[in-house]
Amino acid sequence: MLAFPSLGARIPIVMPEPADNLDFRIREAVELVREVSAQTDPQEMVRRYRERSQQIRPIDDSLSISRRDLKDPRFRITRSSRWADEINPWKEPDRLPVLSGGLVAELVYGNEPRLIEELKIAPDDPAAEYFEGIRSLFALPLYDRGESLNMVLLMMNKPNGIDPSTLPDWIITGNLFGRATHNLVMAEQVRRAYEALDSEFQAIAEIQRSLLPQQGLKSNGLDVASYYATAHRAGGDYFDFFDLDDDRSGILIADVSGHGAAAAVVMARLHATLRSGNAPLDKPADALEFANEHLLMCCEHAQTTLTFVTAFYCIFDPRTRTLTYASAGHNPPRWRRADGCMCSISGARSLPLGIECGVSFEQDRIDMTSRDEIVLFTDGIVEAFAPSRDEFGVDRLDGVIAQPHNSAQETVDHIITDVHKFTADAPATDDQTLLSLRVS
Repeated sequence: MLAFPSLGARIPIVMPEPADNLDFRIREAVELVREVSAQTDPQEMVRRYRERSQQIRPIDDSLSISRRDLKDPRFRITRSSRWADEINPWKEPDRLPVLSGGLVAELVYGNEPRLIEELKIAPDDPAAEYFEGIRSLFALPLYDRGESLNMVLLMMNKPNGIDPSTLPDWIITGNLFGRATHNLVMAEQVRRAYEALDSEFQAIAEIQRSLLPQQGLKSNGLDVASYYATAHRAGGDYFDFFDLDDDRSGILIADVSGHGAAAAVVMARLHATLRSGNAPLDKPADALEFANEHLLMCCEHAQTTLTFVTAFYCIFDPRTRTLTYASAGHNPPRWRRADGCMCSISGARSLPLGIECGVSFEQDRIDMTSRDEIVLFTDGIVEAFAPSRDEFGVDRLDGVIAQPHNSAQETVDHIITDVHKFTADAPATDDQTLLSLRVS
């Protein structure tokens, strides 16, 4: 039994190969790497690699072993060229035999390459059946973070059957291929994990959308249209409609900081708070104060940190055509008067929800006339980016709203069309919600 030659050992002289043999090996090597690179299944990639390798550097037998997640002297046989029934070690790990001790354990836990030029295996060796007829072998360690967690035994039926001068090539190519296989396995695991997460996010998104109004607002004096789109499966934008007494209508728009599943959870909490039956929805300032205290209470009980929520809640009275409102740090809605003048509803502003307990919210009121229109929106609309990194901005939004439209839906459609043109239909980086309230 010989250890792998040290740097100080005499290096055999390698005679040049005949040109035709060299050309053949180059062609086979090219076909090997080309065919292997096209594989997406690790099992098939290993199969193709073994078949092509046999054309370049034939061996009589091979045995793949692993000690990953095992302790000395236990090891697992993952592949054998003698198996009639091929086992996929990644999909069928329970079918892989686990043995203990003997020559294989000595080799795999040795953590170094070994060349055995005259093999004599003990009859009682746990892996003796895999060495029947074998007279020489090379133990090729496959390193993972410096440890030989896997190993391939390249075996020949005659003594001195493996040329020592080929061993460095075996070590390099074997480990490079091992890393490529490992990366392919990891990529597959990541893909499956992503699909599982995406499926969960899809379910969250469906639940979230079910919390939004399923029908438009029923108001005698108001034409209402909405648009809602999340940057990811789930998001933090929220809007809602409330039918109040005396034919009044409550309209809410809110934006949880951040987006994704965490923001969707906060959005659901806000929905549950305002839909609890206890919220004072007939007064905007009181409704926001109620939501603020309950959101902070929920997070304190759950011992979690609440990201802040901006919100704008207003009540429209069709008898007087007045809009009473309060804002928790939300973007000021845009107001297009019947005469075409544009202005901002920027009064009654206070801190966003979820920042501080005991906040008192201000309340204000505006008088509206027929064909007045108010547009409520979240950050995702005005902060949509063009390829040049310019923002869509409030001025562009005002420019679209100021144009004549025949309905609230037409206003919403026109705004979204312009936003998509401005961004060149790039995927949104933030949730986008838009409401148009048009006095009819």
